[in-house]
Amino acid sequence: MAKQAAGTRVKRRERKNISTGVVHVNASFNNTMVTVSDEQGNTISWSSAGGMGFKGSRKSTPYAAQLAAEDAAKKAMDHGLQTVSVEVRGPGSGRESALRALQSAGLTVTVIHDVTPIPHNGCRPRKRRRV
Repeated sequence: MAKQAAGTRVKRRERKNISTGVVHVNASFNNTMVTVSDEQGNTISWSSAGGMGFKGSRKSTPYAAQLAAEDAAKKAMDHGLQTVSVEVRGPGSGRESALRALQSAGLTVTVIHDVTPIPHNGCRPRKRRRV
């Protein structure tokens, strides 16, 4: 019988004291990912609609984005985060609801930037969907 190693304890993550940070909201057509970082770009916490237990087309709903943003904000506030600037990327439906969830979670939003990449006539887009 193999014995379990005596010193296998999960390392407790140290609490960082960060008051200001940046929230990156990536709202694609299929999912919404929320990442909270400090001003240098080091990740403090993150969450996604898929990570909150939603599968398939439910990941792209505004409610799933709201839950993901609340979860990421709570984890970041445990590290002392209070004021954030928000960078929103992508065309997804979870953009506005993620913003509202961040504000209702208790974070003070100072600036909102839209950093969606826009091509200067780059790749040919996919064909239009006809329903």
